[in-house]
Amino acid sequence: MAERGRPRAFDRTEALHRAMEVFWEHGYEGSSMSDLTTAMGINSPSLYAAFGGKAALFREAVELYGQTYGGYTARALREEPTARAAIEAMLRDNATAYTVEDKPHGCMVVLAGSTYTTRSESIRDLLVEKRRETTEDIRRRLDRGVTEGDLPGSVDTGALAYFYTTVLYGLSIQARDGASLAELTQSIDCALAAWPSP
Repeated sequence: MAERGRPRAFDRTEALHRAMEVFWEHGYEGSSMSDLTTAMGINSPSLYAAFGGKAALFREAVELYGQTYGGYTARALREEPTARAAIEAMLRDNATAYTVEDKPHGCMVVLAGSTYTTRSESIRDLLVEKRRETTEDIRRRLDRGVTEGDLPGSVDTGALAYFYTTVLYGLSIQARDGASLAELTQSIDCALAAWPSP
């Protein structure tokens, strides 16, 4: 009778968290299998058995990021009472998260695929789609603001969504470059000053 394979000797969730931080810090291309297995405390065969490979691991890490450290945008758009409050909370909450000392600075979805090769086009495409979804979520919240009277009906919500998405992603890049929360806050204040008048 054939023996069963040994059970996994690691916590899959904890290993995924560690992989997420490696990808967040170094990007997809910059994260070697050795970097990942060392951080996760497992060997390559275990990584493949548990996650299916680097690309599949990255996809899971992006999902985990969205449910944890990357969830501020969705929360703000869902919970804040007005469109302006939603945009302000989105920018301020993310800026705070982007500058936390014990985590990689900036947004994983913005930064992890900034360099890519033809071998990783599917990863780039995944991140592009995630960023497009964010822009669309913002546009929908702004459309709701028009419906509820928070924004004038003449506002081009598509253009405004692109503007605030650009600010959001710019904050991420500035944070990765070492900008402080105070510096990011100044940019946010300027961006909010551009909010359409009623």
